[in-house]
Amino acid sequence: MVYFAIYTARIVAEVYWRRVILKSDMQSVMAVRRRWAQRVLYGVGVRVETSGTPPDFPCLVLSNHRSYLDPILLLRDMYAYPVAKAELANWPLIGKGARWAGILYVQRDRGASRVSTLKAIADVIQEQGFSVILFPEGTTSGLPGLLPFKKGALRTATKWDLPVVPVAICFEDPRDYWVGNISFIAHAAQRFKDREIRVRVCYGQAKTYQDSDLLETEVRQWIEKQLSDNAHPQTLNLRPELS
Repeated sequence: MVYFAIYTARIVAEVYWRRVILKSDMQSVMAVRRRWAQRVLYGVGVRVETSGTPPDFPCLVLSNHRSYLDPILLLRDMYAYPVAKAELANWPLIGKGARWAGILYVQRDRGASRVSTLKAIADVIQEQGFSVILFPEGTTSGLPGLLPFKKGALRTATKWDLPVVPVAICFEDPRDYWVGNISFIAHAAQRFKDREIRVRVCYGQAKTYQDSDLLETEVRQWIEKQLSDNAHPQTLNLRPELS
């Protein structure tokens, strides 16, 4: 946990220097964040196995959501804007650093914020040339399958003809799921005590859709199949409290 905090503080300072002082382009700043994601995960004991090929082109990445580690796991593989709840902006270090390195904050209880974020997703992919990472369940879950998807981003993908790449994040140990009322600090302190946290990240093939219902059906089926194929025996009987 100490390593995570110290190294993150160092990288946030570098991101600030490059983005705010030097006015570096966004890809250069994202390269710093990508280096941070790779090193901080390894430093806290996360061992990642990758299946499939991470996208190297602008697309909408749709993934299941297990943990606060999920966006870091994906940012280690790509230059992208994650979509996150607005409350993250107030987190020490991470909130400011994320804004400088590229993120889309959304206030889920405000319709205008949701609408502007959906338009921003299309702009980032089509105009800026970066991917967008979205967790369509809207919250973390430890269920064997997926929670219902939020519909807005799915409709945005079909409206703007955005390539969609499904991703399944499969933790070996259900204790890595961030569910219930435990705080980020408390959960991270518990899990980073272990020497290793093992996770498999599965990337699917890109596809465009004209129908949002078909998009949801196919993405859901693909992710749930990966979760089932990679399920640890403990996970099959898990009944977590959802956040």
